[in-house]
Amino acid sequence: MKIVVIGGTGLIGSKVVDILKGRGHETIAAAPNTGVNTITGEGLDLALVGAQVVIDVANSPSFEDKAAMDFFQTAGRNLTAAEVKAGILHHVALSVVGTDRLQASGYFRAKQAQESLIKASPIPYTLLHATQFFEFLRSIAHSGSSRGEVRLPHALIQPMAAQDVAAAVAEAALAAPANGTIEIAGPKPFPIDELVGRVLAFDKDPRRIVADPEALYFGVRVDDRSLMPGPKAQLGSTSFDWWLSHVPPPPNK
Repeated sequence: MKIVVIGGTGLIGSKVVDILKGRGHETIAAAPNTGVNTITGEGLDLALVGAQVVIDVANSPSFEDKAAMDFFQTAGRNLTAAEVKAGILHHVALSVVGTDRLQASGYFRAKQAQESLIKASPIPYTLLHATQFFEFLRSIAHSGSSRGEVRLPHALIQPMAAQDVAAAVAEAALAAPANGTIEIAGPKPFPIDELVGRVLAFDKDPRRIVADPEALYFGVRVDDRSLMPGPKAQLGSTSFDWWLSHVPPPPNK
C-alpha cells in the first residue's frame, strides 16, 4: 500500500514513516523540504499519485491566531482537493485532546477549523486526538518561565511519548476509516506543575516551579478536565519515568 505522510519529516511524521516502511508499505515523507507544500500546492498532486492513504501530522509553523488559521484552512482545502483528484481512500489526521474545550486559543480554533474541513470532505477519515507529548514538557516550562520561576497551573495532564503517538497513527492508517474520533493518551495523569518540575529536576534546571491557579496553559485557562482524555482513550505503554531516563532532551532545550 502507498501511504503519504504530510509533515513526514517532523517529530511524529518521521517516526510514522519509519514504522510503516518497516511493515513493507511504500511510504512518502511529504514536507516542504522534500518538495511537497500543502500551502502552495507544490508537488502535492504528484506525491499522491497511486496512494491509498494520506496521513496529516503537519503543524502550523506559527501559533499566532491568524497565521495558524490561514495555515490549517489553506492546507486543508488544498489537501482535500488533491485527495479527491487522486482517489484517496482514507485520510488520517492528528489533532489534540480537548480541542473543543480550548477554543479561547486562536491556535485551537484553527485546529477545530481543520477538523471541520476533514469531516466535511468526501474522503473517509480517522481523527486521532492525542494528549500532549512528553517531548513538549520542556516547552511548557519555557512558556511559563519568568525571572527564575516557572508559573504553571496545577491542572491534570496525561501526556504520552511521541513514539507511542506515531505507533497509534500508523495503526489507524492501516485500519478501516473510523469516520470519527479516536483519543490516545499516556498511561497516567499528573498535575502539570509537578510533572514539569520533575523534568527540570532531572535536567538540574535551577528554575523554581510555582503552582499558580491563575497561570495559563499556552494562553488558555485550564482545569482538571481541559486536557484530559475520556474513559475510552487508547493508552500508550511508555511511562514518564522510562521516557525521562531514556530519551535525550533536544540540543536546544
